[in-house]
Amino acid sequence: MPNPSSPTSELTTLELTLNGQRRAALGVRPHTTLLNWLRDQGLTGCKEGCAEGECGACAVLVARPTEDGGARLESVNACLVLMGTLAGQEVVTAEGLGQPGTLHPVQHELAVRGGSQCGYCTPGFVMSMAAEYYRPERLAGDPHHGPNGFDIHALSGNLCRCTGYRPIQDAAYALGTPPESDPLAQRRRHTPPAPQPTFLSTPDGDFVRPGSLTEALEVLAAHPEAKLLAGGTDWGVEVNLRHARAGVTMAVDGLPELRGLTVNDDSIELGAGLNLSELERRLGNQIPLLREWFPHFASRLIRNSATLGGNLGTASPIGDSPPVLLALDAAVVLTGPAGEREVALPEYFTGYRQTVRRPGELIRAVRIPLPLAPITGFYKVAKRRFDDISSVAVGMALELEGGAVKRIRIGLGGVAATPIRGLTAEAALTGQVWNEKNVRLAAKLLGTEGTPLDDHRASRAYRAAMLEQTLLKFFFEQTPQRQEVRG
Repeated sequence: MPNPSSPTSELTTLELTLNGQRRAALGVRPHTTLLNWLRDQGLTGCKEGCAEGECGACAVLVARPTEDGGARLESVNACLVLMGTLAGQEVVTAEGLGQPGTLHPVQHELAVRGGSQCGYCTPGFVMSMAAEYYRPERLAGDPHHGPNGFDIHALSGNLCRCTGYRPIQDAAYALGTPPESDPLAQRRRHTPPAPQPTFLSTPDGDFVRPGSLTEALEVLAAHPEAKLLAGGTDWGVEVNLRHARAGVTMAVDGLPELRGLTVNDDSIELGAGLNLSELERRLGNQIPLLREWFPHFASRLIRNSATLGGNLGTASPIGDSPPVLLALDAAVVLTGPAGEREVALPEYFTGYRQTVRRPGELIRAVRIPLPLAPITGFYKVAKRRFDDISSVAVGMALELEGGAVKRIRIGLGGVAATPIRGLTAEAALTGQVWNEKNVRLAAKLLGTEGTPLDDHRASRAYRAAMLEQTLLKFFFEQTPQRQEVRG
């Protein structure tokens, strides 16, 4: 692999498959997004609405490998995808689905049911709907979703400001089964190529996709300041809205060493490079608290890219994964020049967006100890139920023995400079009878945890009140309402 420090102004060409055709991407720079490149190619169905992954107007499909050797067509926000991550990959845009006179079934249903008005958001809706149209689980029949197995939450990352959502939902629920002759249905039978090692070097920075963890650590040793890129759902926003640039950007999401999911006798290890949708599918109900949490993490478009490693790497106090992982007693597995080390999550965060990760280290995995606490809950307080930043996020895990609290873990986000544990409330409940009286006393203490601030999302007083209410809600949701329990 070329040395990222070697000076050159030559732009490296990368190749990808676009709408079924092999294309050379010329003049790509390390911070060029897929959205901007597509529009430069004249594929203007892909729109910029927000440049931060909230509106879905830029949605496209990418081909990702499945566990059984096939391909899954997943929707992602093109505004957050850097072109360097797509070398050798496959992308489908709205223009690749159908043409005037020969509309794709998704496009047809949206048209005949009045699901498009100004049309700005329509291509993005089309792509998110197409991802769901081809989803294998939908075709197998899913009783938890719409009449045709369509999960309407697949559209949670797409916004429409003029039509209204009912005709869009009607179109989604009218979709049938892809015919065998459908090229994209056939495409799912073949494994996509693995991400290719990539090197782009320009005057405004370098982009590196190493082929192995060893190569990644070598790059980090030479450039400890390198920006590590997994799904890009955070860094992409910085690039677009704040025009952030890194001297070296290194994509680590394709590293095999970061993509494992291992269940041992005493722990479950989740690869830091697996996106959240992959984790959700592969875990099933093995970790019920994560199963409950997944739908609350942004939108499906974001979860198809975002990773646990990226969410923990940003060390944001309002990241949604830390409260859940704190409740699960999780640890972060860091790897670097000196080898691997495991850091308990409460010790990982050291300050606002600061961690114990040393120069040259990266997050390889998240390790969750077994057995799991049998009673769990996740509560997110935000202005919108889904696809919004938390004002307060709380994860809880409880184990009872003889009606008393044997162990409880309460993870909190949004109430301090770092994610924290609700240690005072935990201590007040441990060893006590699990009843309303004791829970109310502990809830008062939970309301005093952290150092919540007044900001545009919520006031300090509101955050404190919400902490209190989440513990009470957890109690009443998880506890049978019998007289002897209420105590």
